[in-house]
Amino acid sequence: MEEKEMCYHIPVMLHESVEGLNIQPSGVYVDVTFGGGGHSREILRYLNNEGTLYGLDQDADAEKNIFGDSRFVFVRSNFRYLYNFTRYYGVLGKVDGLLADLGVSSHHFDDKERGFSFRFEGALDMRMNRRGGLTAADIVNTYPEEKLADVFYLYGELKIARRLASLLIKVRESKKIETIGDFLTAIEPLTGKDKGKKILPQIFQALRIEVNDEMCALKEMLQQTLQVLKPGARLVIITYQSLEDRLVKNFLKSGNCEGKTEQDFYGNIRSPFRLINNKVIVPSAEEVEHNPRSRSAKLRIAEKRDSYE
Repeated sequence: MEEKEMCYHIPVMLHESVEGLNIQPSGVYVDVTFGGGGHSREILRYLNNEGTLYGLDQDADAEKNIFGDSRFVFVRSNFRYLYNFTRYYGVLGKVDGLLADLGVSSHHFDDKERGFSFRFEGALDMRMNRRGGLTAADIVNTYPEEKLADVFYLYGELKIARRLASLLIKVRESKKIETIGDFLTAIEPLTGKDKGKKILPQIFQALRIEVNDEMCALKEMLQQTLQVLKPGARLVIITYQSLEDRLVKNFLKSGNCEGKTEQDFYGNIRSPFRLINNKVIVPSAEEVEHNPRSRSAKLRIAEKRDSYE
């Protein structure tokens, strides 16, 4: 594994996820979360000269990890545009496998300028794509109280969501909240020094999800796989928190993110996918020891059916 890749992000459940793709050497594959390129490198090991791998990432920093390989095509894009790019490259409905590692790269957490971690001082940003869009500071300073409370409740699953929103409204009336330090100081009456160790990750998660519209993007990407993947193709997804894992689980079970199921004449659930692992796959104890950030990861694998059964 190259040093550059290790610095950017250690790929989680590398072998389990790539093996789950059941790679055909001359097939077409998509890594919708290229990041440090760890999973992509492993996929390329299984492809012959006729195989193709597309790597997607909306973050400009990920482009620094692109490697020269005639079988690899990098697409700077959010994976919510999966349908558009596969149509553009002429592989719509021809993709043999898609992999998504939904975790935030170690690079983002460790880069104080990106504002993803409460461990560093810096701008309260959190944008994956820094070319535009609202920052976390914009949200904290401009959202109405009710909308702010919804963000913390829905995406952080915080019981103190309303109190947190109310506190931020009061603080921003006298001082604009621009940095991570400003934000931590503003919410300290509710987080304290001890409680913050448990609550702060949930608070920062909620803001990050809202900034990057992560839940909507995930829903859109999942729905598009129904048209992008060909029959027999594999869908391999690694999740890290309950909200996204619930979406993925529902989708693989029913073909929709709400989990609304239909049954056939015999009472069997109709789904466009066949689950490869009925029981979710988690990292080994050795991997968690080597890479503590993998501890919450869950791997789900499914195969697209020829037709609804």
